[in-house]
Amino acid sequence: MATQVKQLAATARQLANAGRWDEAERAWLEVKRLEPRHPKALFSLGVHALKRGDVDGAYGLLCEARKEAPRDLLVLMTLVAACKARGDAEAEREAIETALVIDAYFLPALLAKGSWLERSGSADAAATMYANALRVAPPREHWPDILRTQLAHAREVVDRRTGKYSAYLAEKLAGALAAVPPETAGRWREAESIFAGRSAPFHSECNQLYVPRLPAIPFFDRAHFPWMAGLEAKTAVIRDEILRALEADRDKFRPYIAYNPGEPVNQWQELNHSERWSTFDLWRGGSPVQDNLDRCPETAAALSAVEKVEIGGLCPNALFSALAPKTHIPPHNGETNARLVAHLPLIVPEGCRLRVGFEEREWNVGEVMVFDDTLEHEARNDSDELRVVLIFDVWNPLLEPAERAMVQAMALAAREFRL
Repeated sequence: MATQVKQLAATARQLANAGRWDEAERAWLEVKRLEPRHPKALFSLGVHALKRGDVDGAYGLLCEARKEAPRDLLVLMTLVAACKARGDAEAEREAIETALVIDAYFLPALLAKGSWLERSGSADAAATMYANALRVAPPREHWPDILRTQLAHAREVVDRRTGKYSAYLAEKLAGALAAVPPETAGRWREAESIFAGRSAPFHSECNQLYVPRLPAIPFFDRAHFPWMAGLEAKTAVIRDEILRALEADRDKFRPYIAYNPGEPVNQWQELNHSERWSTFDLWRGGSPVQDNLDRCPETAAALSAVEKVEIGGLCPNALFSALAPKTHIPPHNGETNARLVAHLPLIVPEGCRLRVGFEEREWNVGEVMVFDDTLEHEARNDSDELRVVLIFDVWNPLLEPAERAMVQAMALAAREFRL
């Protein structure tokens, strides 16, 4: 009889997979007749009853299935659905809790508990549970279809509570924040955002050389860079040179993102080999692009007043970056926190922004910004016009001369090892 039951169960599964529900149910009924305590038959017949709207019958069958398979999470979560349909909130809660005892990170159970708490009027506890569910869920683009609606609702609940909490904190902390010196106010705005759950801490992530124990500062104060005012005074002549290059040497601009076929492009899919983000290089990976430097003598002279960052195979870099209208540079991280990235804005229509870590700023023509690009950063041009900035490397001013030499020695050793 065991062989007959096994064959019947296999047939029932095939019929269910084919959508032939009535035939599948009859097959499971025959399995149950031959083996009354068959856990899969009890469970499947419970599912069929629930599907028909027979919630009491489903509840009874699923309770029996649970006795035979007490640690089966699918049985427990289907029992949760039956209890909910019956309006038995206490039995629903008990089944959810049992599932979470078996697996505290089981996503359907976390979502079910959030829903139960929400319907019970425990809004804060529900938001906390939904937040826990979202932490263990995959990224939105990989949400399972069967859970997508629940996850979207969880996201809405968490965002709504976070917004309320953030507004409350902003009101309560406004006085204290006003007393903080302007140079450190950004730190406390970010602390408030992290405390409220609106954002997470941003840490330096280097694609190549990471210097430990350097602070993760999004934008550096201009007091660190004595050359800044002199460069800003050259904005007009530098802008004239790039305007001429845009008109006469457009073929010298190259896509900034240029992965080879077969290389993983990750977030760069839309911009790979695209002229929507193109550059006119003056220095690239430590080497001068002499032909372009000769075309821009005023820019070359202005940059010569900035202390050159020399990190073998990596720096210096200097380039004009042209971002086309309606173009978004997605979040990414730079190569090393030993050097910072400077922007001299030259052509900036309205609707252009740069985010570094938590802080978002607009470019202002002629005002240099220096930032740590190993913090996640992104840029956008939401205007209908081209945006152009001059980009170049500078040393992280928090490194002592001997530490700069260490960076250079490490980069050289890495290059020699790879040869």
